[in-house]
Amino acid sequence: MTILATPPTAPTETEQPRPARRRTFGYPRKASIWTYAALLAIVAGSVFPLYWSFVVSSQTSEAVAQVPPVLIPGGHLFDNIARVFDTTDFGRALLNSFLVSGSITISVVFFSTLAGFAFAKLRFRGRKILLVLAIATSMVPQQLGIIPLYLLMAKIGWTDHLAAVIVPGLVTAFGVFFMTQFLGRAVPDELLEAGRIDGCTTFGLYWHVVLPIARPAAAVLALFTFMQAWNDFFWPLVVLQNNATVQVALSSLASGYTTDYTLTLTGTLLSTLPILVIFIVLGRQIVGGIMQGAIKG
Repeated sequence: MTILATPPTAPTETEQPRPARRRTFGYPRKASIWTYAALLAIVAGSVFPLYWSFVVSSQTSEAVAQVPPVLIPGGHLFDNIARVFDTTDFGRALLNSFLVSGSITISVVFFSTLAGFAFAKLRFRGRKILLVLAIATSMVPQQLGIIPLYLLMAKIGWTDHLAAVIVPGLVTAFGVFFMTQFLGRAVPDELLEAGRIDGCTTFGLYWHVVLPIARPAAAVLALFTFMQAWNDFFWPLVVLQNNATVQVALSSLASGYTTDYTLTLTGTLLSTLPILVIFIVLGRQIVGGIMQGAIKG
C-alpha cells in the first residue's frame, strides 16, 4: 500500500507565518536616555578638571580664594601666562620637553615596529628567548636602576644634557611586545611571500608592507609614548639641573612657603595643550586606520 503525501498548502490570511524573532545579542540596539545621561556625566567629569584649570588661570589669587568658588573665566589669563614665563624659564622647558618626547616617540615607534616585525614574521634561532628577555626587562622597577644609570651618565659626561633623558628611552619593552602581538595577526604571510617573489628585500617589506598596515597600532604606541615621556618627572629631576623639562618647571612653580594656584594651574594648562594637540592628530590617524582596515574590496 502506498501512502501519498499531501502537498503543502499555502498559508491563508489568518494563518500567516510568524516572523523570525530578532535576537538582540550581537545586534546594535537603540541607546536609551539613561545611556546618553551616563555618557554626558562621564564626559563632564573628564573635561571639568581642564575647565577648572582654565578658570583658575584666568582669575586672580583673590578670586580663587572666594567662597563659593568662581566658575566663570576671568580676564587675567594672559597676565598669568606672562607671570609663568617671568617666574621660571618655561619656554625653554617646553622646548626641552618637545625635543625629548618627540625623539623618544619617533625612536620607539620605529624600532618597536622593526623588532615586532622580526619577532612576529621572521624565523631565526633564539627568537622566543630574546622576546621573553625583552619583556622581562619591563618587570624591573625604574627606581632600581636610577643609581647605576646616573653613575653611567656621570661617567660619560651626560649629566645635565638632554641625551641622558633621551637615550635610555629610545626602545621600550612594551612597544616591542605591543607591535609583535599586533603584527603577528595583522600582516598575512601570503602578502610577505608575494613581496619576496617580486624581489623586495626584508627591509623593503618592512617599509612598504608592514609600516602601512601597522599605522593604527603605531599611532596608539606613539600616543602612549609621547604622553609617558612628556609626563616623566623623576628621572629628569635627578639628571638635569639647568635643562629642566616642563614637569620639573611645574614643580618649581608650586614650590615655596605658599602655593600660588593661579600660577601653578596656568603652567599646568600650558603643559596640557601639547598633549591635547597630539591626541587630536594621532586620534584621527587611529580612526582612519581602523576604518581603512574595516573596508573590504
